[in-house]
Amino acid sequence: MPSATLPAELYQIARDAARNARRPSPPRTATILGLGHYLPSEVVPNGPIAERIGVDDEWIVKRTGIHARRKVAPNERTSDLGVFAGRRALQDAGVAPMDLDHVIVATMTADELTPNCAPLVANALGAARAATYDVGAACTGFLAGLSQASALVEVGRAERILLIGAESLTRLADLDDKKTAMLWGDGAGAAVIGPSENGAGIGRVDLLADGGLGDTIVATHEYGKIRMDGISTFKIAVKNLSESTVYTVAAAGLELEDIDLFVYHQANGRILRAVGERLDLDPAKVADYIGQLGNTSAASVPLTLSLSREDGRLRPGMKVLLGAIGAGFTWGTGVMEWGLA
Repeated sequence: MPSATLPAELYQIARDAARNARRPSPPRTATILGLGHYLPSEVVPNGPIAERIGVDDEWIVKRTGIHARRKVAPNERTSDLGVFAGRRALQDAGVAPMDLDHVIVATMTADELTPNCAPLVANALGAARAATYDVGAACTGFLAGLSQASALVEVGRAERILLIGAESLTRLADLDDKKTAMLWGDGAGAAVIGPSENGAGIGRVDLLADGGLGDTIVATHEYGKIRMDGISTFKIAVKNLSESTVYTVAAAGLELEDIDLFVYHQANGRILRAVGERLDLDPAKVADYIGQLGNTSAASVPLTLSLSREDGRLRPGMKVLLGAIGAGFTWGTGVMEWGLA
């Protein structure tokens, strides 16, 4: 009943306002507003690596699909790679660094144990108003960062976020390890995340982890190089990427045939082929850039997106699946409708 001091019509207005306030407003759709990438200038072919581990070039290509990879210069830092890629993404999006609310860097090769890479990148870019932090989910790092960034935009806690995947993995390579010496590459990819103007953008992102598999891929502080059980990694990657793809696509109300481009983490050419065969995907729909990049961990997905766009494989209206799996184990997939020309 209305109180003695509140007119009936105002009481009803107040009740309606309170009821509406308790109803969550529909979230905005987040989307990628700009892309950029950076690759170090030095190209390392298979030859020197193959000679050191006692194999030939073809042996490496057959097992990994890799012909060459990029390597950071001695004076280049992971944060430098992130700055170069981030600057290009900002230019592509037409966003000024001072307008960024967050700078997030996904990496497992930050320049120091502390500080994180993100504040260094933000400072170099001039993003003085941005909150900054790193995401440490190995090869799944960019996808994990994308889930966080899109959620912040959807609920209105941020308007512009710069998300970067940057790695200097060649510095963690054991060049005498026949199982892994040829795998690692360096580079960075970046995306500016913000509200979509037409509703098209980032959809479901499903992330999972199993720390019980943590000893499959390890780099300790004491040893400082990556060690990996390659056979177990292959089986885990194919199984989990395949299952996650099917789940996320179905949960989004789509069929595998509705996806125009599958952008998986470029871990190994055999893994890409095995996932495609297991899901009966059209090979033309599976982005494959590992031949000249190697495994760039958290940089892999944004690098592949940026290169696919450069090559004309990404066009507005296309439905894209992003997928990654990495040490931890961490893995996940996401779907989006591409809106960037």
